Amino acid sequence: MAETLPCFHCSEPVKPEQAIVPDPDHPDQAFCCHGCQAVFNTIHLEGLDSFYQFRTAPAVTPRSLSPADVERLRELDHPAAQEAFVAPVKGGQEAQLLIGGITCAACIWLLERHLAAHSGVISFTVNHTTQRARLVWSPEETCLSDLLIAIHELGYTASPYHADEAEQALKAENRTAIIRLLVAGIGTMQSMMLAVPLYFEMISELSPEFIQLFRWFSLLVATPVVVYSARPFFSNAIRDVRSRHLTMDVPVATAIGLAYAASAWVTFFGGDEVYFESVCMFTFFLSLGRFIEARARYRAGLTGAALGSYQPRVATRILGSDSEVVAAHQLKTGDRIRIKPGETLAVDGVIVAGHSTLNEAALTGEYLPESHGVGDEVFAGSINGESPIEVEVLRTGSRTRLSGILRILDRVQSEKPRIARMADRIAGVFVSRVLVIAPLVWIGWWLAGADNAFDITLSVLVVTCPCALSLATPTALTSATLKLRKLGFLPTRGHTLETLGDIDTIVFDKTGTLTEGRLHLLGVTLVGDLPEQQILSLAAGLEQHSEHPIAEVFRGIKAETVDGVSNHLGQGLTGQWRGKSVVIGHRAFIETSTRTEITPPDQAQGIDLWLAVDGKVQARLLIDDRVRADAVETVRTLQSRNIKTVMLSGDRSNHVARIAAELGIDEAIGGASPEDKLAHLQALADGGKKIMMVGDGLNDLPSMAGAAVSVAMGSATDLTQLRADGILLGGKLELLVQAIDASQETRRIIRQNMMWALGYNLLALPLAAAGLVPPWLAAIGMSLSSLVVVLNALRLSQEKPGSRTQNQPQTISRGQEEVKPG
Repeated sequence: MAETLPCFHCSEPVKPEQAIVPDPDHPDQAFCCHGCQAVFNTIHLEGLDSFYQFRTAPAVTPRSLSPADVERLRELDHPAAQEAFVAPVKGGQEAQLLIGGITCAACIWLLERHLAAHSGVISFTVNHTTQRARLVWSPEETCLSDLLIAIHELGYTASPYHADEAEQALKAENRTAIIRLLVAGIGTMQSMMLAVPLYFEMISELSPEFIQLFRWFSLLVATPVVVYSARPFFSNAIRDVRSRHLTMDVPVATAIGLAYAASAWVTFFGGDEVYFESVCMFTFFLSLGRFIEARARYRAGLTGAALGSYQPRVATRILGSDSEVVAAHQLKTGDRIRIKPGETLAVDGVIVAGHSTLNEAALTGEYLPESHGVGDEVFAGSINGESPIEVEVLRTGSRTRLSGILRILDRVQSEKPRIARMADRIAGVFVSRVLVIAPLVWIGWWLAGADNAFDITLSVLVVTCPCALSLATPTALTSATLKLRKLGFLPTRGHTLETLGDIDTIVFDKTGTLTEGRLHLLGVTLVGDLPEQQILSLAAGLEQHSEHPIAEVFRGIKAETVDGVSNHLGQGLTGQWRGKSVVIGHRAFIETSTRTEITPPDQAQGIDLWLAVDGKVQARLLIDDRVRADAVETVRTLQSRNIKTVMLSGDRSNHVARIAAELGIDEAIGGASPEDKLAHLQALADGGKKIMMVGDGLNDLPSMAGAAVSVAMGSATDLTQLRADGILLGGKLELLVQAIDASQETRRIIRQNMMWALGYNLLALPLAAAGLVPPWLAAIGMSLSSLVVVLNALRLSQEKPGSRTQNQPQTISRGQEEVKPG
């Protein structure tokens, strides 16, 4: 079989007689096809040859674009095709793209510099984790298809970003991480079974042949762990060394690689010790930490799927006297669409016919639908409640208000500073010193004529392996997370517990966060001769004919039979009871129906409903949301710890002021839009405040992303929970205090672990360098160091006496009653 050569661009094998060698003076630059040669020429002409030094994986073999491919890309220049993934920004247009073919960080380096050289490109950035790109260009200077073709010419692919495709890519990454973890775990168990009997002489008088057999089996077990499970550590370490930035991957890869190589050498050529079990253990514990990170990225990537529930794909377009169902992206400004009860708006527009109530929780976060009629502007994501309406389209696709909120979210998240981990900083300095000391130790002992110079050097590397440093932070965070999950607080990001302890300001949304997020009957004031129970039964009899959220308040009450009920949208209900007219509704509606003037209450506290029978006003029913049972105590506890409390709400100001006074909130702001909330949080952050944002609505997402820590209520939308740093599963605000306590305790444990790991390494290093620590003892010492760190971190998951009892609910709400535990 003829010897093959690697393609200079994609590294695929090619026979010498079939290779394309454009320059005889550079025979190493042989290509498998004209596509790879064309890509190389493009990279060379733009002065980007460093790509071939930076890359850590082979490039993708480019596929020539056919006329059909070019035509498909040209179609993306049409405004209708850009509705879903292009949005206007200052100075140009912004597109969200999904890039295919990326194999390493050098690919991103090449792509970003290649696109930056094209005229009209304002900015182009690629996220390596999600392979999602943000392209901003000037339409006056170039068109989108030209830039996409330029990406394809490099051998990569570019397509409009769709959440479903991105989710599939994240699922594939998650599956790979699980397989790597399983391989490392199985290898760890098997290698320890082979090594422990030898270490502790549990099997005595073993023949050299039997010991050698154990070593061969250990090599067989450890090899797939190193080659497959530890591969990310090696590739990342090579990248870090080339970029001259030492991270935890460098010492980890060095320890795994040298320990495996030394053990393999001993197995093949003879020697005293092998360290296969240490290699497997390193890889397993570190892979476990990486798996947790991958899960966090996977949850974040599900946002697109959650968003789909707020953006319908089809709409009913009106054409004269007829109508047709069309794709939402086909709608354009000026079209008229019909929205039936229960349907979600796909566009921003103005009502031109009909009157109904719209649930705008996706935009405002408020549970109570608003009444809208002809001339009112409505927004995508709103749900029609009661009657059909016709809407004239103003904005579609990426220009809707809902898309604008999500773009604010993406921008804030991209600007969010990354929290530097203490372990990385210390390990970077420590490892750089060890990597210098280890070869000096070998040279010194070799010059001294020692036969065991390599063993001593290996002991230095093994005994100072930063495994304990690597485990100090993630094991503590995992233990604390387990504890909080039992209590009902679920951290969803790695930095959550680290950051909670610094919080000095907590910003609450009102509805659904400090309050329960649903209407309740707070009181009945009798002004007629009917008893209260009769009033409630009549109200229930009328409201059972309504779909308005107010009707839910009376669902559990025994209803009187009321005939001929009419629903007057936004005003009230009328009907007949025992031959008498019965009316329920707002004060103005009752005054018109009964021709009676009603004296309003001194101070409006919620929604005032009035009920009249046979033209006579009988009662006033006060309906409103109510504060959570533990809200007052939580606010007081936070304030006693010098934590400032702020309420930001999109609700009316007088209602916000009432709730704030009831809770004793330090500062309250009402009528705030999502942009207003973000601006207020930025002002607090500029003042040096460490902010936690607690909310439950989609409109809270931009401000939640702008806070140091964001917490979603358990009743929040899926999208809000996926974007949050933590979730209150049971909706108990008192868990915020316990989460802050857990954060401070976690930080204390991490400091202890770091001190132990550093102290051990600083003590063991001179002993190993002096030849006083044999390799087998170095491996045991490293393992014990890691074990101490893990056991110390496990203390975080232990419940304190009485903690479970303190978190039991004191009352169990059931309808209009409260059942107290006996």
